[in-house]
Amino acid sequence: MNRVANDYLIFDEKTRTYRENPEQAVRDDVEKHYWLHVGRTVLKDWRLYVMLVPMLLVFLFWRYFPMYELLGCFKVSDNVLPVSEQLFSGFSYFRRLLFSGDSLSTDFWRAMRNTFLLSFYGLCFGFPMPVILALFFNEIRSNAARSIYQVMSYLPKFMSTVVMTSLVTMLVKQGSIIGSMGIVSQALVKLGIISEEAGQSGLLNNPGFFRTIYQVSGIWEGAGYDSIVYFAAIIAISPTSYEAAQIDGANKWAQMRYVVLPCMLSTIVIMLITRIGSLLNIGYEKVLLLYNTKTYMTADVVSTLSYRTGIYGGGSTGIASAIEMMNNVVGMLLVIGANTIARKAANTSLY
Repeated sequence: MNRVANDYLIFDEKTRTYRENPEQAVRDDVEKHYWLHVGRTVLKDWRLYVMLVPMLLVFLFWRYFPMYELLGCFKVSDNVLPVSEQLFSGFSYFRRLLFSGDSLSTDFWRAMRNTFLLSFYGLCFGFPMPVILALFFNEIRSNAARSIYQVMSYLPKFMSTVVMTSLVTMLVKQGSIIGSMGIVSQALVKLGIISEEAGQSGLLNNPGFFRTIYQVSGIWEGAGYDSIVYFAAIIAISPTSYEAAQIDGANKWAQMRYVVLPCMLSTIVIMLITRIGSLLNIGYEKVLLLYNTKTYMTADVVSTLSYRTGIYGGGSTGIASAIEMMNNVVGMLLVIGANTIARKAANTSLY
């Protein structure tokens, strides 16, 4: 009781009376005039908050308002009535997807497996590449050469998905004769990696090659751009850390292992958590432009299945919404799990 009272009152030896603790008076004043301080801060930096308005509008119209349509997961599909007036159907769509065993349920589990495998391979092979690129850029002594290499690695990210997938299709396209095959297909045939028959039929028409093509094209497209974050973390390392390592006799590899990588660890962990959070959120555009009916076995993912079900599956928007809802729920659980593991293992987390 005395310990609690001492936070608010202190004993004055001269007057032999209790008076208010000055620190507590400051805290009370801050709490009392909290919104006044907030208003003054907003007025002081009003230009920054005005610049924030477009982003808030984007999130409002493209992230929060569409959440209302998720109610369609629990309503009877009706393309005429609005969602609010549709009849409640409970978890019937989810039961059908998970336990019915019909063709739609089979397609859903196949799409979940393909989505997880594509994302998992991207995490295993695509996530380390930006880190490796950033380490390589850091070892280039010439600023001009490093700038050229960085710009060249960033360029694919600024191409539209349609242009990028068109280039990939041209590189591995099928042909009736060896000369009409894509240049990548011709090289693989001459190196003996694939058969001439596989090259003639087109690698994108073979389910066994789709995942490889997807991952390689994804690394080519995004590795350079994603390396910006890691390169910024490397630049922030104090030069005294390198000097101390050199005094101890550390060579380049030792400096990379004991100085650079530990200083980058927090950035790597945060980026890994965000990557795991989007593990099942594969954009349907790239898959939709690359796959075909011959490669559904390995290429069909949750987003493309939802798209086909909602557009071509008799307009079943309820089923399509349920498919996306399942995907988002699993992604949320992955974020929570990854954040918990990172907090316990490396004492670094998003929240």
